[in-house]
Amino acid sequence: MRKLILALGGSLMVAAPLATADVLGVGANVSYWDSDLSGKAGKNNDVVDIENDLNLDSDTNANLSAYFEHPVPLLPNVRLNYTRIEQSGRGELSTEFDAIQGGVDVDSDLDLSQFDVTLYYEVLDNWVNLDLGLTARDLDGELIVREKVTNGQVSKTEINGVVPMGYLAARFDLPLTGVSVGGEANVISFDGDSVYDYNAYGQYELSLLQLRAGYRQISIDYEDSNDRLDIELGGPFVSAGLTF
Repeated sequence: MRKLILALGGSLMVAAPLATADVLGVGANVSYWDSDLSGKAGKNNDVVDIENDLNLDSDTNANLSAYFEHPVPLLPNVRLNYTRIEQSGRGELSTEFDAIQGGVDVDSDLDLSQFDVTLYYEVLDNWVNLDLGLTARDLDGELIVREKVTNGQVSKTEINGVVPMGYLAARFDLPLTGVSVGGEANVISFDGDSVYDYNAYGQYELSLLQLRAGYRQISIDYEDSNDRLDIELGGPFVSAGLTF
């Protein structure tokens, strides 16, 4: 991973002299994301199918983001992003998982949070906008599976770590309309672990108000000691924000 971080850092050093920001900018938005979940969780040598065995459904998908841009040469702009995903369900295990026997009814809860700090440069800033940067993502996930009997067995799968990721954002503005289309991506893949987070959207701006609608996909394949989550979440989102 050190080689990958150095390569991404080198790309930023090349991009820094090309940065074109010449004004001060601040913005924030909140979004609602209607995502579907699929994948597997691993505990020691046991594996459970999150969608088919646990029947997890979305309860809460919240996303908050804010950014600060400035005209100071060589210093990167800053973007913060927080995503919280809570899902619960009732199902029946098809096989043994951890200390819980196969064929029993279970209740399950998945709690996944991501906090991103992104440092980036505006390489292009006109009707074509292009940002390049690095993201440090604090990834924290917990899956609890409970046997549906009094004093039943409980299994907890946890992942936690700070993941470095490459950041890319592009937007194309339609002149004089307030309408634009774009996309954003955070990606990392190394030594069997990978995290992909990308979205594509249409946007409309009216004065200080910014409205977006699009599609977001997150893929996490991450191992922490004997615990592993290999999941995908994807679905449409809408957001509203203010820019200054």
